[in-house]
Amino acid sequence: MTNLQMLLDGLKAAPACLVTVESTQGSVPREPGAWMAVFADRLVGTIGGGHLELQAIAEARRRLAGGPVASPGPMRFALGPALGQCCGGVVHLGFECLTAHDAPALARRLTPRLHPVALFGGGHVGHALARVLAPLPFALTWIDSRNGIFPPDPPEGVVCEHSEPVQLAVPRLAPGSRVLIMSFSHAEDLDVVAACLRRQREQGDLPFIGLIGSKTKWATFSNRLHGRGFVPEELAQVTCPIGIPGIGGKEPEVIAVAVAAQLLQTLQALPTAE
Repeated sequence: MTNLQMLLDGLKAAPACLVTVESTQGSVPREPGAWMAVFADRLVGTIGGGHLELQAIAEARRRLAGGPVASPGPMRFALGPALGQCCGGVVHLGFECLTAHDAPALARRLTPRLHPVALFGGGHVGHALARVLAPLPFALTWIDSRNGIFPPDPPEGVVCEHSEPVQLAVPRLAPGSRVLIMSFSHAEDLDVVAACLRRQREQGDLPFIGLIGSKTKWATFSNRLHGRGFVPEELAQVTCPIGIPGIGGKEPEVIAVAVAAQLLQTLQALPTAE
């Protein structure tokens, strides 16, 4: 269950105070938009922990108890010695008391923007990746040509899709999809890569095309794709091997973490790509 769902469910039974990072200066633990919901007996989410969070919790519960509000605007917290933190930045926090009546508007306001990802392949790494990506800011479509390959209870929010032949799913991908290719077959991988490059030639709307494999595999694929009419500038749009460098180990879970981290980097590298 997501933090937002836990907040909405909690509001059915009790009020809460929503603490939101409104703005920041310098080094701070969380970005603007980060939030934490403070109930009388529990917390949902985080604004970064430490003394900043402790003071925010105390202020939120004081307001929940009906205490006076000194100022209607955001409160300023300097992350220095007085606060017991040495980040050195400044955080402005907003406080908003909520009831069940606020839930519909709150759901619209706090629903995060999810970036589409298409994962081709339901093998061991595919299963590990689906589990890792599910709680991250991605809307995952998981695609395979085989029947019975997906788990009976896929991670929450993951859409499983059967496509035969598998490359026919590429034209239907959401604009701005990041594509990960790791099918059971090198022939399928090649067909999916080719379909992605054709889409790039026509639409140019896939910010990341990642292929699992070695440099040797990519050298072979490059030759074959060149034979299909793709030029070096087009081939340069494919990342192979995938995963951030410097992480050793070939266990599916290790590869999944390295690839997920690489996708997160693309969100920063291409902020206006979609």
